[in-house]
Amino acid sequence: MSIAFTFPGQGSQAVGMGRDLAEAFPEARAVFEEVDDALEQRLSTIMWEGPEDELTLTANAQPALMAVSMAVMQVMASGGLSLEDKVAYVAGHSLGEYSALAAAGTFSLADTARLLRIRGNAMQEAVPVGEGAMAAIIGLDAEAVDTVCAEAGKDAVCQVANDNGGGQLVISGTKSAVEEAARLATERGAKRAIMLPVSAPFHSALMEPAAERMREALAEVRKQAPVVPLVPNVTVSPSSEPETICTLLVEQVTGRVRWRETVEWFGENGVGTLYELGSGKVLTGLARRINREVKGVAVNTPADIDAAMKALL
Repeated sequence: MSIAFTFPGQGSQAVGMGRDLAEAFPEARAVFEEVDDALEQRLSTIMWEGPEDELTLTANAQPALMAVSMAVMQVMASGGLSLEDKVAYVAGHSLGEYSALAAAGTFSLADTARLLRIRGNAMQEAVPVGEGAMAAIIGLDAEAVDTVCAEAGKDAVCQVANDNGGGQLVISGTKSAVEEAARLATERGAKRAIMLPVSAPFHSALMEPAAERMREALAEVRKQAPVVPLVPNVTVSPSSEPETICTLLVEQVTGRVRWRETVEWFGENGVGTLYELGSGKVLTGLARRINREVKGVAVNTPADIDAAMKALL
């Protein structure tokens, strides 16, 4: 059985993340310093000291989460881990796709930080505050949620943004349509329909201005083929072609994060273990709910890194 490295998305951030790595490993400290320099901001101070509301700002959370993931990756690489020798695929949840591509060498660390700052700002600015919304629908399958989105979104935008598995789907779009879809979902048997405290309707057609901004930014950045294939959010079909990958990153801004299908694809294609590199354990928990045959392992502390290196080398 082969392994894949996965990288978390927004929501996994927490004040203090990465600090123990910086204190324990000079390689990790160098990653945080390079990200700070690339952004011309002491992002690491916000990561380690807060305030929390500043860290959770989309434009900060996205590069911050990538920095923690890359700190873990750099420590493992400096300890002798060769990605191309040990890992079959990489994948990331939404912004985590950029972390995956930085780990696989498609983008430099500094360029990835700058791309995520652009992405965060563009997504925040795409829709006026209060016009969009997102909701989590618990206990309905994807087909049923697609149906309520279609009914609620006849004259507005309403679509599935994330299929996270385990009966959890996130919908996104125009506020009134998302509220109506949440009501319909509850009527039709959803266990819960929860409006989410987010600042914009991510992964919906309302994000088209942000997609165009990313198209421009990705066209200008240096890129090369990843050393191992990426399994993209929007197609769940491995790719190693840089231009194709960039096209999919643009589509991802308005498209569905198909994480349930991604974990299922790994299980069907000989991947037995998913190592989650970075803050939190969200993807590890999702893997357990989606396919118990695929083992999830969270790697975000010095002890986690030590255990992972012993297993991998």
